[in-house]
Amino acid sequence: MNRLILIFAILLIASAQPAQRSVAVSAQEKTVNRTAAASESSELRYSKEEFAGLVEKLSEPGGYFDTDNLISNESSYLHVLGKMRQMKVSGGAYIGVGPDQSFSYIAQIRPKIAFITDIRRDNLLQHLLFKSLFALSRNRLEYLCLFFGKPVPTDIDKWNTRTVKEIVEYIDKTPGKVELFASADARIREKAGDSGLKLSSGDLDTITRFHRAFFDDGLDLKFTSKNRSPRYYYPNYRDLMLEKDLAGNQGNYLVEEDRFQFLKQLEERNLVIPVVGNLAGERALKNIATFLKDKGMTVSALYTSNVEFYLMRGDDFDRFARSVASLPRDERSVIIRSYFNGTWGYQHPQSVSGYYSTQLMQTMESFVREYTAGGYQSYSDIISKHMLDLKP
Repeated sequence: MNRLILIFAILLIASAQPAQRSVAVSAQEKTVNRTAAASESSELRYSKEEFAGLVEKLSEPGGYFDTDNLISNESSYLHVLGKMRQMKVSGGAYIGVGPDQSFSYIAQIRPKIAFITDIRRDNLLQHLLFKSLFALSRNRLEYLCLFFGKPVPTDIDKWNTRTVKEIVEYIDKTPGKVELFASADARIREKAGDSGLKLSSGDLDTITRFHRAFFDDGLDLKFTSKNRSPRYYYPNYRDLMLEKDLAGNQGNYLVEEDRFQFLKQLEERNLVIPVVGNLAGERALKNIATFLKDKGMTVSALYTSNVEFYLMRGDDFDRFARSVASLPRDERSVIIRSYFNGTWGYQHPQSVSGYYSTQLMQTMESFVREYTAGGYQSYSDIISKHMLDLKP
């Protein structure tokens, strides 16, 4: 009897071994796949033809919005940085909207690739202006000198370790010159024309018009809407450069040379992808989701500004939410948004004294769960449910 039991036990062990080997191989394959995806993303680089093809593939017909939106009007834009550091939000893919406030998020998150999506094609053209400036500039100060038509110091390399306050002071006290603007603009137009994208003479003229606005107003430039003066509480470009997070740390992408150089390299590898599209459109976010799934990447951060305020006023919010649900994500993936105090006649609980805008953040997973449960019936729901506490 004991002998039969022993034989039966041996047979059971033998029959279990192939299953164990199968599980081991499966786990090994997953490890190899993750390693391959990480390796591919770390070495990711696109030719200008591939860059242009990706922009075209992801984009959809543009729409109208009544602002040039040359700079952000969110003075609170850096208030999410501390919480993102605490949560270790990093790597992956970044998706954002608008002009260069996204660069400050990208400089901290260090994604493998970034997509800047906006309903206005003009935003794509402005990002070609930024792309050209990064390509032409050795460091932060040269970037700003070309931007604002200022002379580049002969000791430009020594400015790599200067503070952003010193750089701002140089730009403020140094007179701009029309001939310097014109020279820089000609180089910018040439770079933009060589981006791989099909640009008309009108597109290049739009880039020049945007560039001229920075030259004319300097660091005093503010966000403007069509036929309306800037609100008194809107920050100017200087304010945005010197702004701090809730722990009192400066966090603009021009604060440190390392942040600028990361962005410069990302741009040179054609990994900042400007996409024309409505966040609630039929193609843009969905196509980005498909692209990321094919690459084995997850979204680290989705920055929507206050776009959902406009989406909720129409019938577009459901399409947007479904597109967000299709994005690959993990437990650290976040949505960053802004709320303008007074929109509903009250201050948001996370409002900071002295700031008209309030930055908010929640995990993407909590957003998808709440939407699936039917919990978003108003804009008030969007800005109040599952908000992470940003206080340091």
